[in-house]
Amino acid sequence: MADQPGNQTPDTPDVSETELRGRKVDDLRDEARRVGVEGASSLHKEELVHAIARARQAAADGGSGGGSSGGSHRGGSGSGRRSSGEEPGNQTPDTPEVSETELRGRKVDDLRDEARRLGVEGASSLHKEELVQAIVAARTSGGGRSADGGDEPGDLGAGPDGGHVRTGPETSKSIKYSQEITSTDEEPERKGRSLVTTHHEVIREWAEARGGRPATVDGTEHGDHLGVLRFDFQAPTKGLREVSWDEWFETFDQRRLNFVYQEERTDGHRSTFFILESPDREDG
Repeated sequence: MADQPGNQTPDTPDVSETELRGRKVDDLRDEARRVGVEGASSLHKEELVHAIARARQAAADGGSGGGSSGGSHRGGSGSGRRSSGEEPGNQTPDTPEVSETELRGRKVDDLRDEARRLGVEGASSLHKEELVQAIVAARTSGGGRSADGGDEPGDLGAGPDGGHVRTGPETSKSIKYSQEITSTDEEPERKGRSLVTTHHEVIREWAEARGGRPATVDGTEHGDHLGVLRFDFQAPTKGLREVSWDEWFETFDQRRLNFVYQEERTDGHRSTFFILESPDREDG
């Protein structure tokens, strides 16, 4: 093997994690998918490194070569299927093919990621047991249901501009110097990086991950049109009126707005900073 072993954990003696960390995230995701890592598109770089390292080691040891999601050695992979040797765990009679015990053994962030993939509405604000029950319901019904049983739209897609920045004669410096995000697979170049997108699903995932709901400022409406667009990150806030994502994005696109935001602050903590800007200087 040509590359040096580098900085490995004891569990992956034949795999160079140093080599993996030196590669781009998109390249790591491609390999992760090839070796059967589930949910590769939603994993961060370090999670991808560990998942690929384990998959490579399993292959070297004569194992299956992957299939688990990043960061977990548990048997459950979120697919709703059980191997012949896996015990069913603590299931209700209505969910004979789903292990609630396996779900309860996973981290809340991992459960939220699966819940979003299955189309569970408001996954970011659900507690662990609520997530378990919502995932069970979504798996057994084929996904696409909200936590309260209602229909939930799937991926909202990129929007009319493919996620790309809207430009014009009055494009602000904050947009010019921000990293453009045009896919849910893209990540910030560094902590605290200013980002910009028009991608509908990127914006929705960002907001819901922080418990945000689409809203408008009461009293700023223009006839039948929404007023100033905001997110409500708390219990219903006085002065904000919750609206549907369809309404919010219809207004967002009509006004040619750009979404400028942060994923993390420079200290690594999750950020709720965002502004809505237009190259035409229209108030968001």
